[in-house]
Amino acid sequence: MSLRARLLAYLAGLHLVLFGLVALLWHAEPVRFIAAEAGLLASLVGGFFLLRQALEPLSYTRRFRDLLQDQQYANRLTPARDPGLDELVSLFNTLLATLHRERLEIGEQQGFLNRLLEATPSAVLVFDFDRRVSLLNASAATLLGLEHPQGQPLAAWLDGRARLSGAMDERTRARSLDLIAQLDALPLGERRLLTDPEGRRFRAQRGQFYDRGFAREFVMVEELTAELESSERAAYEKLIRVLAHEVNNTVAATGSVLESLLFYAKQLAPRDADDFTTAVVAVRRRNVSLGEFIERFTRVVKMPEPELRPVSLKEVMDDILWLNREQCNARGIALEWSRCDSVPPQQVDRQLLEQALLNVVKNAVEAVDARGAGGGFIRIALADEGERVRLSVTDSGRQLAAAGNHVFTPFFSTKKGGQGIGLMFVREVLNRHGCTFSLAPDADSETRFDIWFPAARGLSPQGTAH
Repeated sequence: MSLRARLLAYLAGLHLVLFGLVALLWHAEPVRFIAAEAGLLASLVGGFFLLRQALEPLSYTRRFRDLLQDQQYANRLTPARDPGLDELVSLFNTLLATLHRERLEIGEQQGFLNRLLEATPSAVLVFDFDRRVSLLNASAATLLGLEHPQGQPLAAWLDGRARLSGAMDERTRARSLDLIAQLDALPLGERRLLTDPEGRRFRAQRGQFYDRGFAREFVMVEELTAELESSERAAYEKLIRVLAHEVNNTVAATGSVLESLLFYAKQLAPRDADDFTTAVVAVRRRNVSLGEFIERFTRVVKMPEPELRPVSLKEVMDDILWLNREQCNARGIALEWSRCDSVPPQQVDRQLLEQALLNVVKNAVEAVDARGAGGGFIRIALADEGERVRLSVTDSGRQLAAAGNHVFTPFFSTKKGGQGIGLMFVREVLNRHGCTFSLAPDADSETRFDIWFPAARGLSPQGTAH
């Protein structure tokens, strides 16, 4: 029973009792009876009127509550004729106007944020209070290929609870899972440089913001553009040129002095001359090695622009395989070569590409030999995929486990005494030829390097462009 009903029942019951008591005066004092009845009737009418006025603020409160529940913040309550109620109605209308204005501002900000997220080239993922994906923009969906991501933690794609887009091939799926694993392991408040198996690099950061008093996290991923890579390459070039200048000047000067010292060896006693000559020759050999060391670095920064001509990839690989055949045979490494005669010549710089592919095969040989288990294999395959031409080098060296995602990081190497410029040189050559590439585990004990040549560079067997 409502408060209004209870008050009305109380008022009516009280007056009924009073009317019953007054009825006792009917025979004894008729005049007083009539007067008392009239007074009680006036009291009942007045009581109902006062009760209506007393409960009217509750009626406005109830209507205000209904508007809040229906989120009808644009509506207003009708002013009352009672000045006392007008103040309450004005307060309610002010609150509704404030809520309406704040809702419009939040909606405008949310709309602006959504448009900004869709327009930004950076991938953005926003998580709820339980670190499950609640929002991601188009760049994130394209980069990671997440299918139905809302309500799923990033770990769900790593353990198979959630699925990636069905339109992705195996190579893209492996790249996406590798990037998801790196993002999931990214600590709060840190920025890191991430690298995927294709050599693409990303700058990622994980931060947080507060929503309704609780912390929520977000992740932003930005792919390093060609401008940033060019700036980075320019910094490496400047550093290497300065080092090369200083080292070459020192090598040239010390080389000349060492040659002069050998001239004076004849003036020493035979026993002293042998020791003197041996020491000078050793220092001169080390001096030459230092010059060759710095020359390998300068070869990367002094790389000329490719001179594109029709080149048969089959012939290039034939030459490289002949150079490595005896070495592989001596180490018990099986060298397999799957040619594809339908592959047309490609528009490439033969010298640059041959040197890059020689580096790839050399790395594969060293990776297989480094396992020390004897045997092993290197499979090279050339395939025409219609729109593109693919060259694959697969080895049983399994060196990616030690390298992780740093295989294309300049000056990083897993080999003892390695300088970390081999794959840096390969990446630079392939990028200048417009090729895409991928270096990733292919099976439990294999590593595969795929190179795709763009179809627009292909030529027909007669040498005409198509």
